[in-house]
Amino acid sequence: MTDPENVVVRLCVRGMQAETEGRDTRARELFLRAWEAAEDDYAACIAAHYLARHQPTPQETLHWNQECLNRADRVGDGRVRGFYASLHGNMARAHRDLGRIDRARDHFESAAEHIDDVPPGPHRQWLRHRIAAGLRATAPAAPRHHEDLVGDLLIRLCARTDLEALSLLLPPYMGSLGTPEDEERITGALRMLHAERRLPDGEQTARGRAIQARSAV
Repeated sequence: MTDPENVVVRLCVRGMQAETEGRDTRARELFLRAWEAAEDDYAACIAAHYLARHQPTPQETLHWNQECLNRADRVGDGRVRGFYASLHGNMARAHRDLGRIDRARDHFESAAEHIDDVPPGPHRQWLRHRIAAGLRATAPAAPRHHEDLVGDLLIRLCARTDLEALSLLLPPYMGSLGTPEDEERITGALRMLHAERRLPDGEQTARGRAIQARSAV
């Protein structure tokens, strides 16, 4: 939302303020007014995005997320390029809430493909983490030998409150979208933990298993 004088923008800003104050009914009213005031697909895309956050059922949430995505597609220019990671992420979560795991997975994968179009900053990092979590949650069941060894190691580190080790391994794990570059960042963190040789024997063994499994892929 770039034009503060636009009526849709003003209504959405007021709606967001109502959200932060816990006045969800008022927020929905303002976002609906923004939708009704929209005079083009770009403004309608913005209003639909906020309306989707205030729907009473998963089906209606999906409807407004789909409307938002459709309007972005109609705009089709640089103004909406940075929206798609979030739009597909919202679609994925709506499908997941309806039990449509395969559809959700497709949208999480589309969201991952668009993450680099989001401007750098905290929003992109948070969005990356949400997409990565969605990809993990909707991944097909894997054989035991493909278990999440890194996740198991992180559970051990959390139980022991090893903040130093967690600060090294957790960020690349939580933000991994499964690309070779993302996976190499995780492997690199595991190798740095090995170089430190500060983990207890059980965790050191788990770390070694994780590296071996990743090297075998």
